Amino acid sequence: MLLCVNIDHVATLRQARRGIEPDPVMVATLAILGGADGITVHLREDRRHIQDRDLKILREVVPNELNLEMAATKEMIGIAIRTKPDLVTLVPEKRLELTTEGGLEVKSHKKTLQEAIRRIHGIGIPVSLFINPQKDALEIAKQTGADMVEIHTGMYADAKSRNKEKELTRVVSAVKTALDLEFFVNAGHGLNYFNVSQVASIQGIRGLYIGHSIISRAVFIGMERAVREMNKLIKEALRE
Repeated sequence: MLLCVNIDHVATLRQARRGIEPDPVMVATLAILGGADGITVHLREDRRHIQDRDLKILREVVPNELNLEMAATKEMIGIAIRTKPDLVTLVPEKRLELTTEGGLEVKSHKKTLQEAIRRIHGIGIPVSLFINPQKDALEIAKQTGADMVEIHTGMYADAKSRNKEKELTRVVSAVKTALDLEFFVNAGHGLNYFNVSQVASIQGIRGLYIGHSIISRAVFIGMERAVREMNKLIKEALRE
């Protein structure tokens, strides 16, 4: 199972002062040294954290999977075509949200997604869709031509007591549905050092995409160690 580290929040800290540090490119290197199998960045329309410069340099220096999260807009499709990341993950995007709030509304945006995927496929880049753990959403996602999906685990991560088990069951069911639809399946959003094991133990998941919790821990113990500790939890869950 892959561990792909999202480094957006390093750029968020840098942009608070509009300076040059901390540099997300340097942090990406430390994450890889710590065992990360890939690096994820979300290039937003308002450039609130990751900048075009970051994406350009990361494409030059990241030796494993570089996953570009982006909205399915003309501007972003053009950037993806020029930059050629290893994977594009299409996500919903709202200007006022603090972070991505949910999965794509695939039903109402199916044609837009189909066209975006067609263009990105045109230069040989696989495409993933960020999807809520819902059977109907996954079935519509299949019609877009996407190669894989990333199951949104945010509801599970935020749930309390009895609801947590209910939300985990939804994630498990969504993974099974996605596999039945012959998707490659990833999962992410809200996963941390306390809740990752239950998701990591789900059979069939290709990779976990985790950012905020790793960056937060790295503030105290360093990036390499934070990534190693997350990788250890994932590997232990897989052995159980």
